Amino acid sequence: MQKWYQIFHKNTGLSPYVWVVFYILPFYFIFRSSTLYHIVLGTIMIMVFFSCYVLSFVSKGWIVYFWTSIQIIISIIMAIVFSYVYFSLFLAFFIGTMKSKAGFITLYCIHLVTTIVTINYGLVSQNPVYFDQLPFIIISVIAVILIPVTTFNRNRSEQLQGQLEDANKRISELVKLEERQRIARDLHDTLGQKLSLIGLKSDLAGKLISNNPTQAQIEINDVRQTARIALKEVREIVTQMRGTRLVEEIFRIKQILKAAEIELILEGDPKLTNTSLINENVLSMCLKESVTNIIKHSSATKCSISIEPSPSDLVIKVGDNGIGMTKECLVLLGNGLRGMKERLEFVNGYMEIVSDHGTTIVIKVPNAIIPPEREVRI
Repeated sequence: MQKWYQIFHKNTGLSPYVWVVFYILPFYFIFRSSTLYHIVLGTIMIMVFFSCYVLSFVSKGWIVYFWTSIQIIISIIMAIVFSYVYFSLFLAFFIGTMKSKAGFITLYCIHLVTTIVTINYGLVSQNPVYFDQLPFIIISVIAVILIPVTTFNRNRSEQLQGQLEDANKRISELVKLEERQRIARDLHDTLGQKLSLIGLKSDLAGKLISNNPTQAQIEINDVRQTARIALKEVREIVTQMRGTRLVEEIFRIKQILKAAEIELILEGDPKLTNTSLINENVLSMCLKESVTNIIKHSSATKCSISIEPSPSDLVIKVGDNGIGMTKECLVLLGNGLRGMKERLEFVNGYMEIVSDHGTTIVIKVPNAIIPPEREVRI
């Protein structure tokens, strides 16, 4: 069973149906006429206007302009013959519901010009009915000017709000898709080689178990060790999936640099306030990769990390005093640096590498200021 509120048009709500009450008013102007011909003519025009008004809301495409044109013509005739100018209010409201900007501007200009010309004609012809209702006519003219614009802007704002909600849903789906792809890449890189190695060593152990049991035992031990390493790396991937705060990553970086006997120089507060969780997680992964590269490839004795937040973005600079990178290395980025670049591009950030008396990696992501009352707690 259809609920009572579902009978109303989504874009207009109750308004067209409330305005139906005012349809009684034109009959008053018609029955003031002394001739039966005028009464019959006026009644027919009112019914046609009613029908066209309803058809305008339910029709689509060019036919909408046809029904609207008939309404404008009837409004002009009613204003000239019966001194009834208030059909222009109904037209003003309907024109404001037009979705096409070109159609709205065209009908708005036509309706405004015809309404003003018709009222001026009644005033110039010194029609006493016009002078009796002059204050209401002035209000009607103001309404004809304002109602279409306000209604059109309101509908456009609601439409943009709907598009924004759809875009946010799409972004959410893309984030999930990117995370799935990242997990797939990490699992492939982590487990693919290990499982292949386990398979090869297992086959080899199976062949050696009869002829050379000692060597077969060594291969089995290698399989066991490889399986443990794979399990450890899978656990690390699961930990990363939970999201890493920059403060936590800095704490781990201090430990690993201390173990590698590399001095850490930290500038700025790693506790971020205006950065979204996804951006902070991407920063943590990029920072981890940068420090790992310093330990493995730079031969550095010092590592500097500078955190520079601003209202619009967040910049992190990771530098070292090592051997630097050649131009060929800068052009042909390794898998780690390429992965950093892809992750940063996903959150509208970027990465810059400067190699001069060491290497400096500049990482930048946009900041999103989240009001405390609207922040989502996880």
